[in-house]
Amino acid sequence: MLWYKSWLETRWRFLIGLALLMFSAATTVITYPQVVKLLPLAPRLDLGGEIGRRVAESIELARDYRGYVWSQWFRQNMAQSWTLFAVMLGTGGLLAQASGGGALFTLSLPASRNRLLAVRGATALFELLVLALLPSLLIPLLSPGIAQGYGVGDALVHGLCAYVAGAIFFSLAFLLSTVFADVWRPALIAIGVATVLSLCEQFLREAWPLGLFRVMSAEAYFRGGGVPWLGLGVCLLVSASLLYAASRNIARQDF
Repeated sequence: MLWYKSWLETRWRFLIGLALLMFSAATTVITYPQVVKLLPLAPRLDLGGEIGRRVAESIELARDYRGYVWSQWFRQNMAQSWTLFAVMLGTGGLLAQASGGGALFTLSLPASRNRLLAVRGATALFELLVLALLPSLLIPLLSPGIAQGYGVGDALVHGLCAYVAGAIFFSLAFLLSTVFADVWRPALIAIGVATVLSLCEQFLREAWPLGLFRVMSAEAYFRGGGVPWLGLGVCLLVSASLLYAASRNIARQDF
C-alpha cells in the first residue's frame, strides 16, 4: 500500500517528465539533418568570450553525430530537464502533507516514519532512473531513421551517470522538504543551487575541473577518459548524506 500511495503522489510529475524528455530526445535526433545543412554557415560566426568559445565548441561537436548527441542531449537538454524533474519529484512528503492536513492518515498506517520516507524516496528514485534511461535509449532506436547510428552502451553509460550524479539534486530537494512545509521553497532553493553550480562550471571552467554537471554528462567518458568513477562515488556519498539528514529531520518532527 505504501508503494502504491507513493506512486499516486508522484505519478503526474513522473509521467509529464517522461513525455517531455521523450519528446526532447526525439527532437534532438530528428533535427540533426537540419543542423548538418547549417554547418557550412558556421565559419561566418564571430563571437568572442566564453559564450563564443562554447558556440564554437558546439559547432565542432555537431560535425560528428556522436558529438552532437552528447553536446545537445546529454550535456544540455537532458541535464537541464532531468534536473528539474529530479527536484520536483524530491518535493512534497510528510511535512507538506501535514501543512495540508493530510499527514494524519499517512502516520496512522502501520509503518515507521523512516519506512514511510524510505518508500517515498525509493519510488521517486526508481522513477528518475526511468527518466534517465528511457529517453536516452530512444536515441539509438531513432538514429537509423536519419541514416545515423548511436551505441546503446553509450546511451546507457551517459544515462546512468546522469542518474547517479543528478540524484544529488533530488536528495537536496528531499532534505529541504523535511525543513519547509510547502512545495515551492524546496524546489526553488534546489533549482537555485543547480543554476549556480551550472554557471560556475561554464564560466570558471579552468578553476572548476571536476564539476557536477561534467560528471552528469559523463564528459570524461565521451572524450575517451573512461567512466568518471571517482566523481560518481563522491556523488553517491553526498546523496546518501543528504537522504540520511532527511530521515533524521523527519524523525524529530512533531506532527
